[in-house]
Amino acid sequence: MKIELNNNKVFFKNLGLRKEIHPFWLRERINGEEHLDKVTQQRLFDPTELKNNVKINKLRLINNFLEVSFNDGTYNKFSIQDILNEFTSNNQHLNKVSWDASLKVFNNFYFEKNIFEKKSMHQALINFYKYGFVIFKRVPTKNNFIVKFANSIGSIRKTNFGEFFNVRSKPNPNDLAYTSLALSPHTDNPYRNPVPCVQLLHCIENEVSGGLSTLVDGYGVSEKLKNDYPNYYKILTQIKVKFQFIDKNVILENWAEMIELDKNKNFKQVRFSPRLDFVPLMDKKKLGLFYDARKKISELYNSDKFKIQFKLVPGDLIMMDNHRLLHGRTKYDINEGKRFLQGCYIDYDSTHGKIKYLKRKFNI
Repeated sequence: MKIELNNNKVFFKNLGLRKEIHPFWLRERINGEEHLDKVTQQRLFDPTELKNNVKINKLRLINNFLEVSFNDGTYNKFSIQDILNEFTSNNQHLNKVSWDASLKVFNNFYFEKNIFEKKSMHQALINFYKYGFVIFKRVPTKNNFIVKFANSIGSIRKTNFGEFFNVRSKPNPNDLAYTSLALSPHTDNPYRNPVPCVQLLHCIENEVSGGLSTLVDGYGVSEKLKNDYPNYYKILTQIKVKFQFIDKNVILENWAEMIELDKNKNFKQVRFSPRLDFVPLMDKKKLGLFYDARKKISELYNSDKFKIQFKLVPGDLIMMDNHRLLHGRTKYDINEGKRFLQGCYIDYDSTHGKIKYLKRKFNI
């Protein structure tokens, strides 16, 4: 991957492909003090007010820099690496590592003072993107610390459950999470649009022998389904089902696929909460295939082959990707003692923004 020059034209060459970089693309990225605010990195000019016939009058490559003089009299010295970074995703931390029940080494990090400004937080977020979760140990449990923790990464995503929520059994619950029953693997809030991206769960008390936390890699399971049951995979990526939540003061609905793909047909998100989903009426044969597919993916999600389980102890805080992982718990006996967790949500802009900030801070 490199930059080539020819007749006052700039070319980007990678994997045998050679493409010209539009002069305007370079012109709107000039970064001199009179053109770019160094603190905010915002332009001090409006590129829509420039003439469209921007051309390059002179080019020169010197020591990993590209010097460009434009026909409107402006000049800029570009870093070659900065240009190349824009032509690659440059998001290696986003590469997913699929896993199953054989995963033995969890992504544990010990909480420390100012951890949100340290390299260890950058590494924790790298692991979060790779595996879909990370566990912080010895996080303070007083004064709803989960709120401070979440807001130190980004901003809490408030829902009808509040800024944060307490997870423990209670009378007349509006969600099965607030009981002592077992919870099968599921994603949270599939009935919202958009679905909260990241869930944080903080263990405050846990005196029971049951109530083990469970995790399943929805990405890994969907890849398994894609390879072994392509017809099932196909229909679950095509049919939009209605996810619905009804409470005293709100009704939430969202229509979406159980396996959502991006524009390149790659994995983007899973939604799974069979107590809340309603498939639309359609051709009987097609519905039959859908029901078979939903049953199969449910079997995979609940299989011991794909599920890990562990006990959270007071001070443990797990951060998990709600678009990728399914979580649940085993049942427990409330007569054994207390089991009290607190939870909240943040979105990808929080984790994206924090990891890029730390990357810049430590020049990683």
